[in-house]
Amino acid sequence: MKRSSREVKAPADLGVEFVGVPEGAPVELDLRLESVMEGVLVTGTARARLEGECVRCLEPLEQRCEADFQELFSYPDADDRSRPADTGDDAEDEDTLYLEGDFLGLEPVLRDAVVLSLPLQPVCREDCPGLCPECGVRLADDPDHRHDDAVDIRWAALQGLAGTIRDGEKDDQSGAAPDADEKQE
Repeated sequence: MKRSSREVKAPADLGVEFVGVPEGAPVELDLRLESVMEGVLVTGTARARLEGECVRCLEPLEQRCEADFQELFSYPDADDRSRPADTGDDAEDEDTLYLEGDFLGLEPVLRDAVVLSLPLQPVCREDCPGLCPECGVRLADDPDHRHDDAVDIRWAALQGLAGTIRDGEKDDQSGAAPDADEKQE
């Protein structure tokens, strides 16, 4: 068993749409490498700085990310010894990571661990009120912001109808049902 701490540069596209680790930013790795029968078991933690934008107010944000991972890197010939020939399980072969001489490629493992640890909807602060749906003003800057005179266009026709009805009475143009006497004629 061997422990190792390293700092590496982040690869490109280490993130999702709203938040991620900037390309070339330092990623701190604390690793534990164990020799096992099938290969080398790598257990570790990655820490990095995230940059992105708040999904509520669209302001830039910076956070820290910590992701744990564990992966087995097999010896190139270990698969041949441990399995009967031609099992036809190609999906399992695609998921197996192999040692390349004395080297192991941590980038796919690091990418999976970091991306899965990212917040689905990053916010600049937990109580971020976001943007005004009417005009787009950032509500954190103007907490008393209102649109009292604004009418939702979906309700505009009903508002016009409300103007024709006064105190519960209907005028003759409102399309009210005729009286019983009018029906008989």
